[in-house]
Amino acid sequence: MSRMQRQSNKPKDPLEGTGLEDSVVRIYRCATVVKGGRRFSFAALVIVGDRKGRVGVGYGKAPEVPSAVEKGRKIAQRALQTIKLKGNTIPHRVNVTCGASRVVMVPASEGTGVIAGASMRAVLELAGVHDVLTKSYGSRNPKNLVRATFDALASLRTLEDIEALRGVKLSA
Repeated sequence: MSRMQRQSNKPKDPLEGTGLEDSVVRIYRCATVVKGGRRFSFAALVIVGDRKGRVGVGYGKAPEVPSAVEKGRKIAQRALQTIKLKGNTIPHRVNVTCGASRVVMVPASEGTGVIAGASMRAVLELAGVHDVLTKSYGSRNPKNLVRATFDALASLRTLEDIEALRGVKLSA
């Protein structure tokens, strides 16, 4: 038996060893009608994060679900951004619009938990936020909600960032 045959045939997880986790928010199915019937294609909305302040969003499309998820995961890894957190919550209130969806996030006290819908919760938990209050207005489309949540987290600034930017000392 050769060395290659002794190794397991299980496919290697690309996120293994990087400290990153992924979450599939939604799988979309699209059908086009062709001469022989219907041809299906799939798209996957995937979130990747390390639960320590880094998170990314990816949207992959392919003829099969596993391929779409894998593409979405790779795109999300390339889109990783570092989020500014204040302990277990966000530093300030933020209000972001994406398409017809509007997201409001408010810092919460210790022990509150993540009060959010499923789409927003996936992004916030993989970003490492443990205490936050959220509300979404308008469209409940997961693509827009995830993008708005990601943009809101990316736009956060700490008191130290603003002090450095303005060159003055601010009081909290």
